[in-house]
Amino acid sequence: GRIYACGFFGTKRRILAGTVGISRRMTDILRAILWGGGIAGTLDAAAATIYFRSQGIPPKRVWQNVASGLLGVKSFGKGGKTVALGLLLHFGIAFSAATVFCFAAWYVPGLLRIPLTAGALYGIVVFLVMNLIVLPLSAMPKRKLSRVAIAVQVAFHIFVIGLPIALSASAVAFR
Repeated sequence: GRIYACGFFGTKRRILAGTVGISRRMTDILRAILWGGGIAGTLDAAAATIYFRSQGIPPKRVWQNVASGLLGVKSFGKGGKTVALGLLLHFGIAFSAATVFCFAAWYVPGLLRIPLTAGALYGIVVFLVMNLIVLPLSAMPKRKLSRVAIAVQVAFHIFVIGLPIALSASAVAFR
């Protein structure tokens, strides 16, 4: 078809090509968010479930605890609905973390050239944001973390949140 119907010669072609380029880039970013958030959410859910189970805490309680961020202590008495809510919130946070990283990488493309370093640092940033901002503002019952618990959580955030998100962004997006 003719794409020069109006305007200066070639103007419409450049506009359409630019739109396709932006559309392709947004599709790549969306794929990176879905892969990074999905992998990080799944790995973190498995790590949290296994870790807390090893501490004698049943999986149901882990996800009710996440739901308590919205519902407070009532979440522990509401059964399977709050388990599902906790998992939904957990994956929402994982996809949000992936979204933030991918858009940061759009503006600072150098992050994708060093995905291991960027991912490790991003995992630490996510840990700090969660523990210094999100959790204190939530309705979750407050608890004091031991140094061992902090070290375990930082390691989890590096290896199961930051690295999968950065590696997914590096592999999928911005090629």
